[in-house]
Amino acid sequence: MRVFRIRLGRDDHGPASEDEATLVHDLLWAHAVPSDGLEHVRARGVEDGMVLFFFVRAEDDLSGARQACALLTRARRPLAARGLTVPAV
Repeated sequence: MRVFRIRLGRDDHGPASEDEATLVHDLLWAHAVPSDGLEHVRARGVEDGMVLFFFVRAEDDLSGARQACALLTRARRPLAARGLTVPAV
């Protein structure tokens, strides 16, 4: 299992609430597909956005990073609709 930390920015530069973190957690699971290898995801508000931790089944770090990027790409628009900025992947 591989772990990846991804930081999302916020349009208003404020911290994400616990409710928003729960919503993002659910949103990511809704967009996950089996090939992502997603085992677990944690979302936490931080001072200027949100931090995600993806736990994925992958052969190596490169494969895992590609899987995490694929999921973020699919979820980019719904995250942006909630004021969250996904880093370029």
